[in-house]
Amino acid sequence: MKRQKRVKGPLQFMQFSVIGLANAGIDIGVLNLLLILFPTDDRGLLALFNTIAYSLAVANSYYWNAHVTFRHSAQGSGRQRLFFILQGIISLGVNNLVFLGAQQLFQVLEVPRWLRYNTAKGLAMFLSFTASFFMMKFLVFKEK
Repeated sequence: MKRQKRVKGPLQFMQFSVIGLANAGIDIGVLNLLLILFPTDDRGLLALFNTIAYSLAVANSYYWNAHVTFRHSAQGSGRQRLFFILQGIISLGVNNLVFLGAQQLFQVLEVPRWLRYNTAKGLAMFLSFTASFFMMKFLVFKEK
């Protein structure tokens, strides 16, 4: 039993990471599409665009992680959905804070707009991805 638990952790993280790459494509793709269609430096619009992009990626994440990564402990219960929404809100907060903060810092450093947004988004995705994994593993899809 101990060996199975030791193997499951790295396997879950690998599965979560592969799904995370797909989510990253959705997240950064939607953000860039919105920025191409509606170029802006307005922090409110940037937060809105980031929230839209992140929310689409999170919806994709829930589906695939519930059916692949955490399928043995995913029950689709009201409790799991509630905790998923809560972790999503927390991760969105982390994502927006890092994205806006890093974007502001890179703007002060006069980094070109496209590079500034995408580098800030990359940092935001990495930190919210890490927080999301641990919240999903130990809160949302916690094995009993």
